[in-house]
Amino acid sequence: MTDRAGTPAEPDPAAAEGAAAPGGDAAPGAPGGPGEPGEPGTPGAPGEPPRKRHWLRWTALGVSVVVLAAAGVGWWFYRKLDGNITTDTTAADELAKYEKERPPAGTTTARNILLIGSDTRAGEGNRKYGKDKGTQRSDTTILLHLSAGNASATAVSLPRDLMVTIPSCRKPDGTRTREQFAQFNWAFEFGGTACTIRTVEKLTGIRVDHHMVIDFRGFKKMVDAVDGVEICLKEPVNDADAHLKLPAGRQTLHGEQALGFVRARKSIGNGSDTDRMDRQQQFLGALVNKVQSDGVLLNPTKLYPVLDAATKAITTDPGLDSLRDLYDLARAMRSVPTEKVQFLTVPRRSYSYDANRDELVQPAASQLFRQLREDRPVVVAPSSEDDGRKAGADGKPDDADAPSASPTPTFTGRNAAEAECA
Repeated sequence: MTDRAGTPAEPDPAAAEGAAAPGGDAAPGAPGGPGEPGEPGTPGAPGEPPRKRHWLRWTALGVSVVVLAAAGVGWWFYRKLDGNITTDTTAADELAKYEKERPPAGTTTARNILLIGSDTRAGEGNRKYGKDKGTQRSDTTILLHLSAGNASATAVSLPRDLMVTIPSCRKPDGTRTREQFAQFNWAFEFGGTACTIRTVEKLTGIRVDHHMVIDFRGFKKMVDAVDGVEICLKEPVNDADAHLKLPAGRQTLHGEQALGFVRARKSIGNGSDTDRMDRQQQFLGALVNKVQSDGVLLNPTKLYPVLDAATKAITTDPGLDSLRDLYDLARAMRSVPTEKVQFLTVPRRSYSYDANRDELVQPAASQLFRQLREDRPVVVAPSSEDDGRKAGADGKPDDADAPSASPTPTFTGRNAAEAECA
């Protein structure tokens, strides 16, 4: 017999009949020794020749090597992915100072996660979008509510131009801002993630359990990692500012195009921020469908690049800063039926004193916040063509759809199962 390299294998001492055991006793299987030939289960039993035993031994050794190698590679990948994640300890420390004024934690296993898209120009991949002035604002902010038992996931877009009360926040230089009534995305510029979370909690009464921040470069890498996302355009797009030129119809967008699509404003639709948020929700729904497909989650060669891009792209709170934590969250999202992954914009309209700003529509907004706060069902449905809304000069509706009077209110929105290119 030869080994895998083709060299002669060492003889098997145990295979030689009558070989002496240590101490002078007869070897196992030898006459007079333990396990006489013919005794069931002994190495020298009939039907189990020495050559076969030798082959089984080498096979077991080979399997052990493969298992250990696979475990080593798996551990290396785990450590690499886990090390990609950036932990936001600054926000956690700041929020701890205001624990008494924050909404209480929920009594169920439901989770509320604030997703923040930063418009920072810092970093090599972000400088092409403008000069780095050392400041950043929240380009997109979404409050994701994952219900208890993972029955549904509701993503609520908060307009960056929404007029809100921003509490006094600690600035990066250590000074503090005063409490003021201003547009929502200023909170991120004033005091970063902690200030944004406190503003959202003050606005909604909902406790933010976790947060994630992603910048332009991270978004592009995520889209490229899933080999692009399919969308459908009713009309062609040519936006020089967004570096975006697309024909009408069904198409797959990759990193740079995808970023331009979700950020473009003036050249697509009616030019409003509301219309842009609708596009972002459409794109995120398509991205959810792509990631949830078996072609990604069940294919290691596709899954690893997605995990690598995702872990490099995000900054999270300490409660989500490990691969295990993110895996548990992804598994929870995976279990939510696609038609129960919902997207909507908080009920809003043009601000009374400035048409370029937004304000909440009441009591619809408060009812939405209460449903999420109490982990009650929220239903979304597409807006009707004849719902009676009229757009102002800035393209923003003068009124928003109020929820129905039924026990389960309905808001204008979409779900991830809706086909954009029917």
